[in-house]
Amino acid sequence: MERLTDRAALGAYRERCKQRGGLLKRQILVCCGTGCMSGGSLDVYDRLKRVLEDKNLPVAVNLELEPHGDMIHMKKCGCHGFCEMGVLIRIEPQGFLYTKVKVEDVEEIVEKTIIAGEHIERLAYKTGGETYKKQDEIPFYRRQTRSVLEHCGHIDATTIEDYLAVGGYTAFEKALFEMTPEGIIAELTAANLRGRGGAGFPAGRKWATVRAQAEPQKYIVCNGDEGDPGAFMDRSVMEGDPHRMIEGMLIGALATGADSGYIYVRAEYPLAVSRLEGAIRDLEKTGLLGERILGTDFSLNLKINRGAGAFVCGEGSALNASIEGKRGMPKVSPPLYAERGLFDKPTLLNNVETFANVPRVIEKGAGEFLKVGPAVSPGTKAFALTGNIANTGLIEVPMGTPLRNVIFDIGGGMRDGKDFKAVQIGGPSGGCLTPKHLDLPLDFDSLKKAGAMIGSGGLVVMDSDTCMVEVARFFMNFTQNESCGKCVPCREGTRRMRDILERIVAGEGEDGDIELLLELSDTISATALCGLGKTAVQPVLSTITYFREEYEAHIYDKRCPAGVCTKLKTIAIDPIKCRGCTKCSKVCPVEAISGVVKTPFVIDSAKCIKCGACIETCPFGAILMGSPETATNPVEDMQ
Repeated sequence: MERLTDRAALGAYRERCKQRGGLLKRQILVCCGTGCMSGGSLDVYDRLKRVLEDKNLPVAVNLELEPHGDMIHMKKCGCHGFCEMGVLIRIEPQGFLYTKVKVEDVEEIVEKTIIAGEHIERLAYKTGGETYKKQDEIPFYRRQTRSVLEHCGHIDATTIEDYLAVGGYTAFEKALFEMTPEGIIAELTAANLRGRGGAGFPAGRKWATVRAQAEPQKYIVCNGDEGDPGAFMDRSVMEGDPHRMIEGMLIGALATGADSGYIYVRAEYPLAVSRLEGAIRDLEKTGLLGERILGTDFSLNLKINRGAGAFVCGEGSALNASIEGKRGMPKVSPPLYAERGLFDKPTLLNNVETFANVPRVIEKGAGEFLKVGPAVSPGTKAFALTGNIANTGLIEVPMGTPLRNVIFDIGGGMRDGKDFKAVQIGGPSGGCLTPKHLDLPLDFDSLKKAGAMIGSGGLVVMDSDTCMVEVARFFMNFTQNESCGKCVPCREGTRRMRDILERIVAGEGEDGDIELLLELSDTISATALCGLGKTAVQPVLSTITYFREEYEAHIYDKRCPAGVCTKLKTIAIDPIKCRGCTKCSKVCPVEAISGVVKTPFVIDSAKCIKCGACIETCPFGAILMGSPETATNPVEDMQ
């Protein structure tokens, strides 16, 4: 690693990294994102390295070595995206992608693929009777447009050399030596890059506001406090391509006049913190961070601030307060934090994905950026696909992509052939989209009209077995627990809404509850202090709008149509099927089942806690869930 003192030194070092990378044709790329690491990818990586060394095969783990054509380059990559298929390994130059790799598969991979060049079919991805050898052939990947995520899974996330080898810091170099701050902001404005953290505010306008402030001390802050349930887009960028995000921050600081910055990361993201710390160390060693970068007057120092897990700290003013060492609570706006933010100074605050988009805009120009997606929401958007969907994972598609394409073409549709019911988009601040929205384009404005929002990009997909009232209760409970408590509408209003929803799912709903929920929603959204409080009611509003009949069934019929709400379940024994074997009575934890051997048993509904132990135990399928007339046996249904 070299200390770079000027532009020529950066260019020469980048070229050497490219040449070294070009010589390493043979590569093993092991996914070492959080998902695959939890599945044992580090053990797979270590075992691969040991086996290769035991067989006297030349191995390189970074680009600082002097490589040669026979050397095998092992990389700890970031998230490949296809999370449920982990541990994922790609073998180059063949391009083979192996899925669900275990330590015991390593010997075969080395012998058959690394040495003999053969493909191992049992480790390949299979669907619909097809076997896919290469990553780019798999429908999950083929139907995406990976821009921000283009390097995730392709470069070593732990070294700066790999990032330089793919052209890293070219955009920053251009901005530093060929553009003025005003020119950078003009390019960003022309590209109409909108913030990827939630509301889609134009980044160029925000940058221009910070630039216009006369205060000499300015800050730049990256919001990596990704708190939405089911969201992990920013985490994957920080883990898999941290330099891309930091390059965007360098350009932002240069454009706005900031010389100090913070990356605010959730403490629950230890791997992201580790990768960012390593990236900052490498940048400081090479002279791309610190004082007088590349011999110019531009200086920037970055620090990492770990959040304490408070969801409200995803809101800008609360995030700034947390960095200052105060309790993370929002402030009344105006003034905007672009005018008076961190330490009461002008502050440029964008999220991880927004900063990660900046290098492409500066390097390729606004015209190229505008070629992807609609003009009002250009570029791509990363989404985390979770829930009852066949293909879970991290995806990236052009803005404006219809929901149908995401759910069925990339996501593979519902698991077990069930029907698509809804998708919660935007986390607790978002809303539900239904089958009638399948052709809705996923962009900021279209979703807002539908009563939802992109938010950070979490997509929680639900099938026909999902209770939408319970979904609303879950998100309202989450929001209530995460409320900072500063304003009464959010602190008390969300608690009141949660209590009503809990009564409804417990079978204690009353006439007028729906109208009261709507009234409370109007009040909270109109009077809450911050954006999180104002949008907290969206899951309730959208589920009432599109699934009002489910609310009515819970309240008036004391019935959960999806059969999910425990308090509304009835478990009964079918006397025709029951053989009196006594197995159910033996497993019942509250002794609610009684009878005489070899005659039908009965369940005391007053004692029954609906735990389901008896259903799982009955060998005859005689225990029914629901009502005696309409009950179904879930064990039989699964079979």
